[in-house]
Amino acid sequence: MDNAPIGIFDSGLGGLTVARAVIDQLPDEDIVYLGDTAHAPYGPRPIAEVRQLTLWGLDRLVEAGAKALVIACNTATAAALSDARERYWVGQHIPVIEVVTPAARAAVVATHNHKIGVIGTQATIQSEAYVNALAAVPGLRVFQQACPLFVEYVEAGQTAGPELEGIAREYLAPLKEEGVDTLILGCTHYPLLTGVIGRVMGDNVRLVTSSATTANVTYNELVDRDLLHAPCRGAGDEPQHQFLTTDASSRFPILARRFLGPEVQSVSEVPSLPLEGGAQ
Repeated sequence: MDNAPIGIFDSGLGGLTVARAVIDQLPDEDIVYLGDTAHAPYGPRPIAEVRQLTLWGLDRLVEAGAKALVIACNTATAAALSDARERYWVGQHIPVIEVVTPAARAAVVATHNHKIGVIGTQATIQSEAYVNALAAVPGLRVFQQACPLFVEYVEAGQTAGPELEGIAREYLAPLKEEGVDTLILGCTHYPLLTGVIGRVMGDNVRLVTSSATTANVTYNELVDRDLLHAPCRGAGDEPQHQFLTTDASSRFPILARRFLGPEVQSVSEVPSLPLEGGAQ
């Protein structure tokens, strides 16, 4: 048994969808969540910069005592996964869990016509992380579409409305024309937009998110490595969930409670990583 927390990293709010699934599937576990809101969104940033920010954020979670690391951000996964696994798993035997492979596997199971759509940030789409993850499946066709404004809407707390639906229709039209029957929401912010995305794509298209499948992988990693929290928790020994952000002026505390729930008791600020040239 290991009573240290699970560390979850994201560029902002999106990783809360993964945190919700982890809390639901592993109710005895403590978590420490870091949202790098000072630098969100990651999608438009250069890959090298996203890698630098991601490794910095994971370092902070390791310093907080995390026994396992979940990169709950597709852009960060695409930019830094191999470096993160070398640094933390090979170097420190801390498991590193990502969100791309679990969602890709779920999409393969879900599709019937072998046409899978992928939406994500510009960086995730350009990395072709999902194309590569699905490449070994014979007969599968993958169609990608960047949806850069979706993250900005979620971070602003706007998850519905005619303006957002109009943008969604424009983004998703090429995927509808291709006849995809399964759509991977390749950004952990996007599950917060399943209402509008599902409305635009229609009832015959299966929406696949990485949240539940990533939580499954997290559970399996903890079991396989004897890292589960001790199960005996009585009154006064409830799980402790810590939430950190790099921008105290953001709306993270309010939106975190709205999107995740009452587990967000308080949010603390940690200093953000200064980028070269002062880019924020």
